[in-house]
Amino acid sequence: MSADSKQPQPPEDGAATAADSTSLLLSHARLTDGRTVDVRLVGGRIEAVGTAGSLTTVGARVDLGGYLLLPAAAEPHAHADTALSADTPGPVSYAPEEVQRRATEAALLQLGHGATALRAHVRIGDVHGLGPLEAVLQARRSLRGLADLTAVAVPRLLTGVAGADGLAMLRDAVKMGAGVVGGCPDLDPDPAGYVEAVLGVAAEHGVPVDLHTDGDDPARLARLAAMAGGLRPGVTIGPCAGLARLPSDAASRTADRLAEAGVTVVCLPQGGCGGTELRGAAPVRLLRTAGVRVAAGSGALRDVANPVGRGDPLEAAYLLASLGGLPPREAYGAVSAQARAAMGLPEVRVEAGFPAELLAVRGERLAGVLSLAYSRIVVHRGRVVARTSAVREYCDSAAALDLPRQARPERPPEPGGPPAGPDVRS
Repeated sequence: MSADSKQPQPPEDGAATAADSTSLLLSHARLTDGRTVDVRLVGGRIEAVGTAGSLTTVGARVDLGGYLLLPAAAEPHAHADTALSADTPGPVSYAPEEVQRRATEAALLQLGHGATALRAHVRIGDVHGLGPLEAVLQARRSLRGLADLTAVAVPRLLTGVAGADGLAMLRDAVKMGAGVVGGCPDLDPDPAGYVEAVLGVAAEHGVPVDLHTDGDDPARLARLAAMAGGLRPGVTIGPCAGLARLPSDAASRTADRLAEAGVTVVCLPQGGCGGTELRGAAPVRLLRTAGVRVAAGSGALRDVANPVGRGDPLEAAYLLASLGGLPPREAYGAVSAQARAAMGLPEVRVEAGFPAELLAVRGERLAGVLSLAYSRIVVHRGRVVARTSAVREYCDSAAALDLPRQARPERPPEPGGPPAGPDVRS
């Protein structure tokens, strides 16, 4: 399991290795180019892709007839320590067992939606110290073999006398296992000094940077881009909704600087998060036109910042298409290929040799599954780790007697699914 988002690390024990060594055949899967194929997975990777019915396996088989097979989604901006706390009576508990429970439940919820890799921002410092981070790292260990969880250490202050403790704690967080350093420079009295401190720790330890910023100050973003340029393994910022409130010429110049520096922007189409106070969405099309890599995350998952947050990457893609005007392929790419790239993860394609990180959604075309993405099958490291099956039924009334039924009676029911019949599956 990876604690460092630069490259996935080997599993910490034999559990994931045993899972990776199995063989699995995904049969009759539809691809976005219209082909129907069989896909054989071995050792956590795609071993072969062939026409439907052409491949065999000595292992398990999952019939994906009626499903669209996609590279799995990834979650580049979650908040594991506060997730699922909106309904908590009184103050939110940061007791380690509570944080671990919420972080684990939230990760499983997002895994069920299709995100097999997650980057979770975790606040450190104040009265809680490194306790929440330790709890999230424990959740990461418990999720081994199901999903890859990377923790981002988020200190509150890093400059001045008050920031000295925060800077020392940030270094300790990386030594503990935080794979990314982050924070919110907008909340520090010296935003530029905060960014400089974070970049310094990142350079010391060779880890990525992921910062919260509203992005409404062009001069501040220009300084960030100048400092971040050339840093490896890279700098990510988000949600940058403030860029959309700038005059178009100022926003364009800022986007150009971010592109030149290689800074990635993670937008949050489903709502904000605790790291920024203002809502809205980043100007995705303007950023993409400038050449900025744009990924999409979920942000708050049912915490005080967004008590109805779903943590669903397909909903984020849906909003990018329906409100942001992106073509469905680009919208889904923001939560899959671009999200994985922002997290330093290997590319995934439904082709031989690529990692077996896959998501099957009932439907025939990408636009359709972004509209009605109910039934899903999630594959991580070559095995099915989550399955959601939704069945819609209508009453048998006189008005409905002559309505057409779903015409797939000849295909047997999918393994573990409901019996075949005249239902309408979504």
